[in-house]
Amino acid sequence: MMDLVLPDKAHDESRQGEALMLETKADKNGRKLYIESYGCAMNFSDSEIVASILLDKGFETTNDFTIADAIFINTCSIRENAEVRVRNRLKEFKVAKQRNPGMVVGVLGCMAERLKSKFLEEEKLVDLVVGPDAYRDLPNLIEQADGGQRSVNVLLSREETYADINPVRLNTNGINAFVSIMRGCDNMCSFCVVPFTRGRERSRDAISIVKECTDLFNEGYREVTLLGQNVDSYKWKPNAENEETVAETVNFANLLEMVAQINPDLRVRFSTSHPKDITDEVLYTMKKYDNICKYIHLPVQSGNTRVLDIMNRTYTREWYMNRIDAIRNILPGCAVSTDVITGFCTETEEEHAETLSMMDYVKYDFAYMFMYSERPGTLAAKRYADDIPEDVKARRLNEVIAKQREHAHLRLLEKIGKVQKVLIEGYSKKSANDYCGRSDENSMVIFPVDERYKPGQYVNVLAEKCTTATLIGVIVD
Repeated sequence: MMDLVLPDKAHDESRQGEALMLETKADKNGRKLYIESYGCAMNFSDSEIVASILLDKGFETTNDFTIADAIFINTCSIRENAEVRVRNRLKEFKVAKQRNPGMVVGVLGCMAERLKSKFLEEEKLVDLVVGPDAYRDLPNLIEQADGGQRSVNVLLSREETYADINPVRLNTNGINAFVSIMRGCDNMCSFCVVPFTRGRERSRDAISIVKECTDLFNEGYREVTLLGQNVDSYKWKPNAENEETVAETVNFANLLEMVAQINPDLRVRFSTSHPKDITDEVLYTMKKYDNICKYIHLPVQSGNTRVLDIMNRTYTREWYMNRIDAIRNILPGCAVSTDVITGFCTETEEEHAETLSMMDYVKYDFAYMFMYSERPGTLAAKRYADDIPEDVKARRLNEVIAKQREHAHLRLLEKIGKVQKVLIEGYSKKSANDYCGRSDENSMVIFPVDERYKPGQYVNVLAEKCTTATLIGVIVD
């Protein structure tokens, strides 16, 4: 399964628990900051915002938590497994704090928002609990912790987008960057904690997004991924100060075009789309610009209309298939990935079979596949019994994985013998003699190093063979 989920950087399992680092500058005061992130790309992007705020206050980053003055763990509440990993990690930090009692330990992000002050009671070593909308308050909270006061700030905001904060880029290859375009979510999917942990949906100023992407391009970055819980519902209305620059309300299709127009050498990706909101206008904008990648993450969750209804996904099986048909018609060859939950409350064998048949209909390039795990506080936890036995959930998940393995391999086989435009991201993990990069459709491609080309440049690669998750080929002129 892991080999199937690695292609989408927005859900990169290999980055879970990664410590973020920035080069040390001479003017820092020596207080060392350790930030570890879990969950989705939005959390990793938020860690860059946190780092930016604290670096401005004189901190410097370290990748060794044992010598840190402040440890922050940026958490995820989407699945129970993510919370278990965080709690286990905190036990390891406890030893470091016993050696250095002045160390400040903080829990950030969605798990902080969900558990609030309960965290201070349960995890005796935690000094700060800070939700996703309260990161500007961190310098003040750290100062309080230095004075021995444990604090919680999990206030959710209707306005906060951190638009004026230029995130530092941590652990970067200098080529790919995440750019947050909105925060929060208004979709009350019954299985999901995000609306409760990240608050109501609000869109960031389009002008600041374009400026950030332009600055990144000028710094040498060649790919940006626009991030939001539901990018298709992006909507920003200019005010009197900027209506000369942008006169009308900007929707997601408009924003995509604005970013694509920065430079044809700047690749544009986005995540995540919602089936109820993705429009033909977005698809035609993708078609219009070669530098908007032909790859869409469109979570289906279930292939059955009744299950989708109790999930509160607000679309039917037929609606989802209509959106897939539109993608295939407007963007032939566009890669599509998805999320699938098996064993949701009351799901029958026949309904599970409809998920499998949906997978046959779409033949997804990539998929993220999970057993349902009840999250406290969600609508599903309040309304429905988690009544599918664990062994049934696991068997259904294995059936989904097997089908996805077949389809993912099929999609790669279709690319053999064809030329892929690849952005070189660096050297292959297995050999310094090979480069690696991603195709327009988000397939990982491995090919021999050619001294004429360096990371950050585009090359045409003829795909000659593939593994279950990777294309292997050679550069062609």
